[in-house]
This record gives sequence, structure tokens and C-alpha cells, in this order.
Amino acid sequence: MSEKIKYIDASQFEKEVLRGGNVIVDFYSTECPPCEALAAKFEPLSEIFGDDITFIKIFRQENRALAESLGVTSSPTVLFYQNDREIGTRLSGSIKRSELLDTIKLLLPQERYSQLLSAIQPVTTYTDILILGAGPAGLTAGIYTAQAKLNTIIVDTQLPGGQVQTTHMVSNYPGFAKPVEGFMLMHYMSEQAKEAGCQFRVAVDVTDINLRKKYIIVDGIETIHAKKIIVASGCSYRELNVPGEYEYKGKGISYCATCDAKYYQDKHVVVIGGGNSAIEESLFIAKFARHITIVHQFDRLQANREAQEKAFASEKISFMFSHEPRAFIKNDDGSMTVEVENLKTGNRSFIACDGVFIFAGMKPNMVNEDLQNNNGYIITDEFMHTSLPDVFAAGDIRYKPYRQITTAVSDGTIAAITAVRELEEATVAV
Repeated sequence: MSEKIKYIDASQFEKEVLRGGNVIVDFYSTECPPCEALAAKFEPLSEIFGDDITFIKIFRQENRALAESLGVTSSPTVLFYQNDREIGTRLSGSIKRSELLDTIKLLLPQERYSQLLSAIQPVTTYTDILILGAGPAGLTAGIYTAQAKLNTIIVDTQLPGGQVQTTHMVSNYPGFAKPVEGFMLMHYMSEQAKEAGCQFRVAVDVTDINLRKKYIIVDGIETIHAKKIIVASGCSYRELNVPGEYEYKGKGISYCATCDAKYYQDKHVVVIGGGNSAIEESLFIAKFARHITIVHQFDRLQANREAQEKAFASEKISFMFSHEPRAFIKNDDGSMTVEVENLKTGNRSFIACDGVFIFAGMKPNMVNEDLQNNNGYIITDEFMHTSLPDVFAAGDIRYKPYRQITTAVSDGTIAAITAVRELEEATVAV
């Protein structure tokens, strides 16, 4: 624990924060993975900038009145103060080191900031196994390699969990007789990986990757060299590239029902898509929204039959088949308008709504072009070997027919066991 960090309560807020000059405040909670990920960045930065900026942590659960008065509703949330005035952008959730530095830069004179930053010493770390991605495939691989007593580091630009983290309910994962919330399933996996001995670098920026030489650079500071690398970078939400989509992402347009459906209580929502994700997430959104209009490019749904039957039976859900969005418009009152085109007639019309959810499939998170791939999906053999020596791939990033949590777990298992055996054989040969 850094000696440059002060832990205070609400009674000390005025003295330590409002009269403290340059101050950074972290509202944290216990049993909070994002808080743990932030702490790994907050403490080193306090050692670097602690003589010029006061770093403060406030336990939100025991200071709720103060947090609520400041509009802080989640942990972690980081606020920046200069001479009793809050400045910059508040940070919450998956907070990266680069985001913290962006506002720290505003608190200090440019020359002083550059001087302190230049004093940071690069770090080199050596490990047996380096896993890129902390979804089901990466976490499973980590559990196996760590239990085999191999030094294992798991790196992810987001928090552990992958896309499953934002899945409302998982109903087909073996061992759970009743559906389990996606974030809880991934919490169990990440805790098991930690218990096995995995080290984590999460919510970080990967500033360089060299798979041929088997190293990556994290946050521009730490170079991690590995004997074996397992690429489990998964997929991300596919965007439509429709006018207005980028501008209003997170401001009326969402890709995660679990994250945002609760904000549309008794409101009208438009859902784009007709596959499994679109229909299953629409059923979840229907728990909150007054009405849902599903806009789908085809004349029938592609979702599984059970989900379709539930959607057609819902009085809250209506459908616009053979339509595609052409523009997303933000209205002055905060509501949204979706311009759609009838693909059969070419006619365009407008849908007034309160928010939009887009479920247009996934795209691979390719990490390196040196790997042989098919449309961005990495090609492997049955042992998860890629085209590069000592580099494996597992999970949704692989080129394969089916992408499920169970197939990701299977891939991670095979990659890990293969890597472990190859390292053991290499040791015996020496």
C-alpha cells in the first residue's frame, strides 16, 4: 500500500479535498473487481505524482451520503479537484492508466508533468505463459497453466469476463441447473484463476505486440516476455457505420442490454437485429421498456425457435421486417429518432423512440497480422497451434463453426494443456 495515499471519510472531505489544492479522489468499494484493477494503477501513480497531488481514497459503502451528494453512484469513480473546483472528466468502471494521466496532466504545469513522467522507469517481466484476453477461453487457459505451477499472466484491455460479462443470463453452461447471470459466471472463473495463481494486467493499454519475439508492452511501461503465448482476444460488437451511430454511442445508442436496459423503464426502445442476441436481449429489455420495435433486414428472424416464440408472444414487442436503419438522430429533448428504409420498396420512414440497442453480430479482435487468419479469425490446428511457433489461439478469435462459452472453455483447455506439455518436454530435453 502506497504511503502517498490518504484514506478519509466524509467528515474530512472539506479539509482534505476542497481545501487540498490538487487532489484526486477514488470512491471505491470492497469485493469490486474494477476497484482492484484501478488500485494497481492508482498506487504507482501516487508514488510518481504524490508530492504534487494528493491521492485520496474514500470507502463509498460507508460514505454513501457524501457520494450521493456528489452524484457518485458506482465504484470505482474518480474525481479530480483543483483549488476546491472539480475539473476534467469523471472516470468510472474500467479505468485505464492513460485516462488517469490525461487529467493529471491538467492539474500540473506542463514542464513539471513532463519532468515527473520522464522519471518513470520501464519494467521488464518474464513469465512462462502470457494470455491475451480474460474471457472464458483466457481464464480457463490460465487456470490450467497456473495449476500446473507455471507463471501465468493474463492481460486484457478491459476487465475480466469478455462478452459474457454483459450477457444477462446464461442458461446452457454445464453445472448450473438454473440460468446464471453472465457477470457472475465470469466472476467465478476469474476468482478461480486468481486462486490458482494467475497474475492479471486488466483495463490496460497494450502499446506493442510482437508475437514472433513473444513479448508485449503494457501501458508503455512494462515489457512482458513469455515462453508461450495464448491469444484469446475474442470478439467485439459489430457496428453498423450508420450516420449518428458513433456520435450517440452511450448517449442514446447501446450495445449492451444488461448494462443499459434499466435506464429505459416504461420507455420505447428500438432494437436493430434479428439473431439470437437481438431477440434474447429484447426479451430482457422488455422487463423494463414499455414497448420495443425490432428492426430486421430480413423477412424472418434468425434467432433460435424458443426465443422467437417468446418474442412473438410478447405484447410489448413489434417487428419491422425487411428494413434497415439509415440514420440515428438525437432530438433536443434527449429522445432518439431512427430513420429506416424498406428494402423492398425503397421508401424511408422515421421511428420516434427513447433509445436504440444494436445487436448486429460480432467482429474478431485481431491482435497481430503475422498470424494466418480468415477474415480476422485466427487459423489453428486441433491443438490450438497458430502459424507462429509457441503462439496458440483459443475462443471466439479462432476460425471455427461455433462460438459458445463451452467451446471457448474447450479451446482454452486444449491450448493450456498443449503449452504445459511442450514446456515440460523442453525442460526434460535440456
